[in-house]
Amino acid sequence: MEKKLKFAVLGGGSWATAIVKMLTNNLDEVGWYMRSVYALEHLKRQYHNPNYLSSVEFKINQLKLTNDINEAIEYADYLIFAIPSAFLHTELEKLTVSLQDKVIFSAIKGIVPETGLIVGEHFHDEYNIPFNNIGVITGPCHAEEVALERLSYLTIASNDEEKAKIMANHLSSEYIKCKTSDDIIGTEYAAVLKNIYSVAAGIAHGLGYGDNFQSVLMSNAIREMKRFIKKVHKMKRNINNSAYLGDLLVTGYSIFSRNRMFGNMIGKGYTVKSAQMEMNMVAEGYYAAKTAYELDATKAARTPIIDAVHDILYENKNPKKVFKKLADKLD
Repeated sequence: MEKKLKFAVLGGGSWATAIVKMLTNNLDEVGWYMRSVYALEHLKRQYHNPNYLSSVEFKINQLKLTNDINEAIEYADYLIFAIPSAFLHTELEKLTVSLQDKVIFSAIKGIVPETGLIVGEHFHDEYNIPFNNIGVITGPCHAEEVALERLSYLTIASNDEEKAKIMANHLSSEYIKCKTSDDIIGTEYAAVLKNIYSVAAGIAHGLGYGDNFQSVLMSNAIREMKRFIKKVHKMKRNINNSAYLGDLLVTGYSIFSRNRMFGNMIGKGYTVKSAQMEMNMVAEGYYAAKTAYELDATKAARTPIIDAVHDILYENKNPKKVFKKLADKLD
């Protein structure tokens, strides 16, 4: 008899919550690790995550809840990491069990600050996980719309087509459509970069730029993304596909985009620290801007938008002056 695969989601945020919701449509039991004991106890009593997507109700008998990351890893064959990239290294330091023989999918749209690597490369380089056992879950998809069961699309990327199909089948439903891709590096970099461009879109909005400028900004952003990804991982890909252009557009324009919200605050005059404190959520684009800027220094892909966001967030340059110069570089 064929072994029934077990899945676990690691993370307690909105995207982790949305993925658990998707999996429970197709599985009798889903493992779920979150660090907060309070959130776990609330889930057991009230059947929803108290901090994120609280409208989503779960059947507790479908969840194997734990605040022990090792227990979650031992439980599952397929691990879906949805921990913000800024905290991933710290969480992984808790490991006492092996990740070998596990299939790891990243739903993290960020770069690990301690290594400067995208998540897939981090697991490969730091934990010797073969790329055939690594995958990526990307959009265009906002967790908030999954909670509302609005029709949404995911791209599941892996070097191993069979593993990508298995993950796609377990996430699909009437309102979730999945397609697979073999561009594991490109789709993950696209998921990282679109957060930086979303911060840029938010800054522009906060400064008072209108839709006409935003359309030019996004048009330049997708071309900049193409140049950057081509430098880090050259292969045949269509940058206009949903995993690249679609994810960029939804993150750049959506009211649910935390990166756009963060950028909007910066454009309105908030400091980075005050914007982060008021949001009480992680804007991955903040961390990505520094690493992408440093990486581009070695790749020379010509990235004026990334440079502008970096200079505002890390060099404390005036957003109004920086965007005035950026506007002259766009076409």
